[in-house]
Amino acid sequence: MYTANFSYQHGEQELNGYLAYIDDGKKRPAVLVVHDWTGRNEFACNKAKMLAEMGYVGFAVDMYGNGRVGNTTEEKIALMQPLLDDRLLLRARISSALDALITIAEVDDTRIAAIGFCFGGLCVLDLARTGASILGAVSFHGLLAAPDNLPSNKIKSKILALHGYDDPMVSPEQVNDFCQEMTKSSVDWQIHMYGNTKHGFSNPEAHDKVLGTIYNPSAERRSLQAMSNFLEELFVDN
Repeated sequence: MYTANFSYQHGEQELNGYLAYIDDGKKRPAVLVVHDWTGRNEFACNKAKMLAEMGYVGFAVDMYGNGRVGNTTEEKIALMQPLLDDRLLLRARISSALDALITIAEVDDTRIAAIGFCFGGLCVLDLARTGASILGAVSFHGLLAAPDNLPSNKIKSKILALHGYDDPMVSPEQVNDFCQEMTKSSVDWQIHMYGNTKHGFSNPEAHDKVLGTIYNPSAERRSLQAMSNFLEELFVDN
């Protein structure tokens, strides 16, 4: 397996992504991996390697710039909040990752998807909301709310949201609003709800009862299988 850091740009901001793929000269479907509020951490890079083992090009993106990661709750909020406050900037930043990905020789640019975790789930949904030419987007325990001050272009991709029923960061009303948004946009969408499951369920390091981020191995296993099935459907049928 080939793995390497991969630098790209958004305007003057340098971004430090991470690539993983089987280096056999073939063009492959590719999957963007968008990190949680921590930054482009080991968890995101490991997911890129997991995708490479599945036969894809995995690309862990850097939403914060210069590979910055937060170590405390305060640092993580400080890194994430400017992008939450400016969803136009968030959309441009994640779009720059897609632009970088399609320049890679091993990538089949007609077969690209995106997955994201927590904050990253919001990022991949917003990428889809730009009308980007990706086949699908998968949100793991992501924030679902659409921006209230930006128009959404026609969503071209299929959508899969993987959600813990007891997630304290996404209310049932927000889930319903998301379902209505997708339906009104005539999107091919799915949402999988996992009972007795909180935020961050796919991350073995999630164990903060105050924040409500709790790892759930059953939900992790089920959600990864759902993602695998979804990607296979995207890439085999196209």
